[in-house]
This record gives sequence, C-alpha cells and structure tokens, in this order.
Amino acid sequence: MFHSAWYLLLLLLVPLLAWRLFAPRQHPAIRFSGVKAMQQIPPTLRQRLRWLPAALTLAAVVVLIVALARPRLGQEQTVSETEGIAIEMLVDRSGSMQAMDFQLDGEPVDRLTAVKKVAAAFVTGQDDAIDDLAGRFSDLVGLISFAGYADGLTPPTLDHGFLVAQLNATQIAQSRSEDGTAIGDAVSLAVEKLNALDTRQTQKVKSKIIILLTDGENNAGQVDPIQAAELAETMGIKVYTIGVGTKGRAPIPVTDMFGRRQMRWMPVNIDEETLQQMASITGGKYFRATDTDSLKNIYAEIDKLEKTKVETNHFVDYRELAVQPLQTRWLTVPPLLWIAFGLLATRWLLQQTWLRELT
Repeated sequence: MFHSAWYLLLLLLVPLLAWRLFAPRQHPAIRFSGVKAMQQIPPTLRQRLRWLPAALTLAAVVVLIVALARPRLGQEQTVSETEGIAIEMLVDRSGSMQAMDFQLDGEPVDRLTAVKKVAAAFVTGQDDAIDDLAGRFSDLVGLISFAGYADGLTPPTLDHGFLVAQLNATQIAQSRSEDGTAIGDAVSLAVEKLNALDTRQTQKVKSKIIILLTDGENNAGQVDPIQAAELAETMGIKVYTIGVGTKGRAPIPVTDMFGRRQMRWMPVNIDEETLQQMASITGGKYFRATDTDSLKNIYAEIDKLEKTKVETNHFVDYRELAVQPLQTRWLTVPPLLWIAFGLLATRWLLQQTWLRELT
C-alpha cells in the first residue's frame, strides 16, 4: 500500500523523459567519400551499451517517484487485555441431594446429578442442550463441595477440564459421620481461596464471586452463614445463593430391611431466609431452582450478570520501504532511496570512465 499514492501520477512524465533521453541527437559530421568499409567493422561492447546511462537515469527517476509515494508494508498485531472474574462454586453433597425431583432427558435424576450437568455447562459451555451458557473461558473457577464439612476440590483455575472432572467425581455423602450441611464453613473457605489470588499474579481479576448451591439449612460446621457472608462482603466478594429442590416433600430413595431400594416421599426444608440474607449482604442475588429448567435459567442469569471484560487493541507496524529494507526469505532488498542513488552513482561512474563521450 502507498501512503501518498498521488505522487504516482508523476509516472505519466516518464515517457516524455524517456523520449528526451533516447531521442537521436544531431552531431557534427565529417564528409567521407564512402562508409561501406566502416559498416563492415563490428561495433564494440562500449558502442552497444551507449544507451545504459540513459536507462539508469530513467530507472532512478522511476524509483524516486515510487519512493515519494511512500510504499509500505503493514503487519497487524492484536493485543487482548482480559479482566477475568474469579468464581468459587460451592456444591452441596449432603444426603438430601439424592432426592429424585429433577429430570434430565425426560428421566428422573437426583439433585446432584442435575447440578453437575448444568454447572459443567456453565463453566465450559460444552453442552448442546444448554444453549444459553457460553462458558467462562477467561475466568478462574474453583470448586468446593460440602456436607458435614467443606472440602476444597480445586483452587480457582483456568484448567476447567480438570475442574469438571472433579465435579463429576463428587459423590453424595453416604455415612452419618460425614453428612450434614456446613454452609458457613463452605463460604468462609471460598473467601479464603479467593483472597489468596491477590498474592498470585496470574491475571487481572475484575471481581470475585461465590455461587452457593444447597438444598438444606446450615446444621454443621463452625462458622455461622451470616458471619461468613459478612466476611465476604468485607472482602468485596458477591455471594449468589441457589436453593435447590421442590418445596414440602420430595421423593428420596431408601433401602428397606430386605435390601430393596424404593422411593419414599419425605419432608424437605430449605432455609431460604438465610440464603436471601446472605445474598443481600454481599450485593448478590438469591434464586430458587425447583427443576432442571429453572436451574439452567439461574446459571444463565448469573452468566449474564457477571460478564468478563475483554478489550482488544489492534496495532499496525508499518515498514517504510523508501527508507527501510525489505527482508524476504532469501534476500534483503535495500531501501528504495538507496537503490535510486545507487543507479545514479553507477550512471555517473560509467559516464566518467568507460562510457565517457569524447567531444
């Protein structure tokens, strides 16, 4: 491309200059009785190349005109600056999460199975059945599961494949010793993990959020949920809370004395008041998911509320061929001005030496 292409119009004068340089000239003549004998003498190499100085002058003028038009090559560079969001996902795995009040592909599944499906799509976006979730590719995402105690499965990471593998490996608490719902401990552990990012200069973190998903009420652990929420608010961390499951009663699989597995409707309870208060304290939001579709919609809404900021800057690095060399794969082409001056210098040298005209 040319920065000042109008200068190329000067090339229209090149034919006139060529005519002036190559037009026959009138030279003084000496009368001879005949030139037949001289015509039989072959011309020398110097005679054959008498046109060379004029050609060099013409080429130099053409190169100078092209140089005036400032030909240049531009190499575009794109620099992306990302302000990611650090997310801690808190997943309840207490015994009540085995309630079969959710469905996937028309089949009843327990609550944890539905949560795994939707939460994985929220992180990776790799689920054709959930179009509204595009994935959190630029965000650090961590995972904490909790029942009677909170367990940090992965720190906030960009390795979302590993996180989803850990999520899928999460199992519902089976023994009484590990069962329970330690909401406060889970939130306080998430705050600790997110605060640790300040000493890890992995990327610029725009904001920090916690997504707490539970189907019960706090009945285990050492930290009160409200106190944990106040701690999160002090650290500038939002808490989005999700209450999972139907209200009143839910079908829960039980094993009778003969080892047979059957469904039994049992009362369930979610401490919605505490979850709402936790979200309000931190500037987050409370959601209620009573089936798989509503759970998808909740994650989709959170996905829209917490968007990652990506700034893309385009830069073009121009190489001015008039004054800068052009590097190719096989050779380096000098700047056009050097070429023009080289042509003129060669013309002058030839006219002063080998192709000098004697008057």
